[in-house]
Amino acid sequence: MKNIKNSQSPTVYSTEQGRICPDCGKAIAGCICGKKKQLTASDGIVRIGRETKGRKGKGVTLISGIPFDQSGLLELGKELKKCCGSGGTVKNGIIEIQGDHRDQLFEELQKRGWVVKRCGG
Repeated sequence: MKNIKNSQSPTVYSTEQGRICPDCGKAIAGCICGKKKQLTASDGIVRIGRETKGRKGKGVTLISGIPFDQSGLLELGKELKKCCGSGGTVKNGIIEIQGDHRDQLFEELQKRGWVVKRCGG
């Protein structure tokens, strides 16, 4: 077989370095792209809602609109989960807390100085 190098298909793995970032071309461990602080888009209003779609009827409280980067959202999510005594996660800039804790989270976020609104019923 011939080795054809195509400029449109960058190297994604090297036996010397392991996985390679497609954006900067460096090893994942030394990648500078992922370390850039990316704030989530926000209009200054934190929205709290409840959702059951795709969770077999189990409800979760969703918190969106917080203008933090990923590490800031993870830290805030950890504090809010501890405040509610519940589990949860951070996905795509949205904090998910297991269960219906809208009232408790509404008060907690207002104490922290955010403009908070309820959304979705």
